[in-house]
Amino acid sequence: MEKIVQTAGRNTLGEFAPDFAHFNDDVLFGENWNNQDIDHKTRCIVTVVALMSSGITDSSLKYHLENAKKAGVTRKEIAAIITHSAFYVGWPKAWAVFYMAKEVWAEDEAPADAKAAHAAEMVFSIGAPNDAFAQYFIGQSYLAPVSTSQVGIFNVTFEPGCRNNWHIHHADKGGGQILICVAGRGYYQEWGKEAVEMKPGDCINIPVGVKHWHGAAPDSWFSHLAVEVPGENSSNEWLEAVTDEQYGVLK
Repeated sequence: MEKIVQTAGRNTLGEFAPDFAHFNDDVLFGENWNNQDIDHKTRCIVTVVALMSSGITDSSLKYHLENAKKAGVTRKEIAAIITHSAFYVGWPKAWAVFYMAKEVWAEDEAPADAKAAHAAEMVFSIGAPNDAFAQYFIGQSYLAPVSTSQVGIFNVTFEPGCRNNWHIHHADKGGGQILICVAGRGYYQEWGKEAVEMKPGDCINIPVGVKHWHGAAPDSWFSHLAVEVPGENSSNEWLEAVTDEQYGVLK
């Protein structure tokens, strides 16, 4: 592996404590961390456990957690390491380290955990896979009925990148739909217009006869309440899919 070179000691304490800076940069990191008797990944794990056992959860621990990740320690491995150590060094210390480890490995969050985190953001259930309408969606969506009498209200959840096809709501009188974002980030677009970003609290009124689509942003789960406005002889006309070219311009 590439030789480790550290200058933090001299940069921070070079004038105030030159001996300490020397021991930190040249001995601790220059000699000890470059020693090949144990591999770098193991050394990173030992260091994280040592800091955890000492109750140190400041920036130095975050540095060594990031160092461990760069050395190849996976999200699953660090969770197991902290859990195992907790039985020997203390449960509260594990909680403190887990909070920091979740930040360091945040982008490695498993899809199931991302779904659970999204569900925790709202009071409505994600519901079951929206299999009955799967042919009209790109990606996985979920459906949870909120009200099926008087006014139909459904919580519709889209995984990142999921969107429904272009479609039109029809009715002889009344009708249409109202969308209320309750969690995550998504988009609504009418034919011939720019897409409108939707965040929690945003409301979209969709009249009958308007060709449109809605769905999640590429990097976010998205949930909205779909309120079915009562109308006479109401129906949905499902049209073509939103192409990757049309969707790809969104962020």
